[in-house]
Amino acid sequence: MTTNYGIVLVTAGSQVEASAIAKVLVESKLAACVSLAPIRSIYTWKDEVCSDEEWQLTIKTDLTQFETLEAKIRQLHSYEVPEIIAIPIIAGSLDYLQWMGQTINSSSLN
Repeated sequence: MTTNYGIVLVTAGSQVEASAIAKVLVESKLAACVSLAPIRSIYTWKDEVCSDEEWQLTIKTDLTQFETLEAKIRQLHSYEVPEIIAIPIIAGSLDYLQWMGQTINSSSLN
C-alpha cells in the first residue's frame, strides 16, 4: 500500500499558539490529528545562539495538501520563519492510515 501521508513538524512559542494552530488545522481537515508537546530548542537566530521553551506540533496529514497546510500555518504563526518540516510516513497501521484518510480531505487508500 502506498500513501501520501506524513508528519509535519512545527514549533510554536507558546501552548496557546500551538493549540490555536492545531485546532484550525484539524477543523479545516488539513490534519487528522495534531499532537502537542513542550520542548526546549537551542538554535541560532540573527547570529545569536538562543535557548527557548517552545511547543512542538506533530501534524498527521496528507502531504499532497502540504502547500495549503504551509500557507495556513504561516497565516496563523507568530514567527518570522516558522519551522515547517514534512516527513513521509513509509509504513503504518492500516487501520490508522484508513482513519487518517477518512478524517482529512484526501484520496482514498487505493
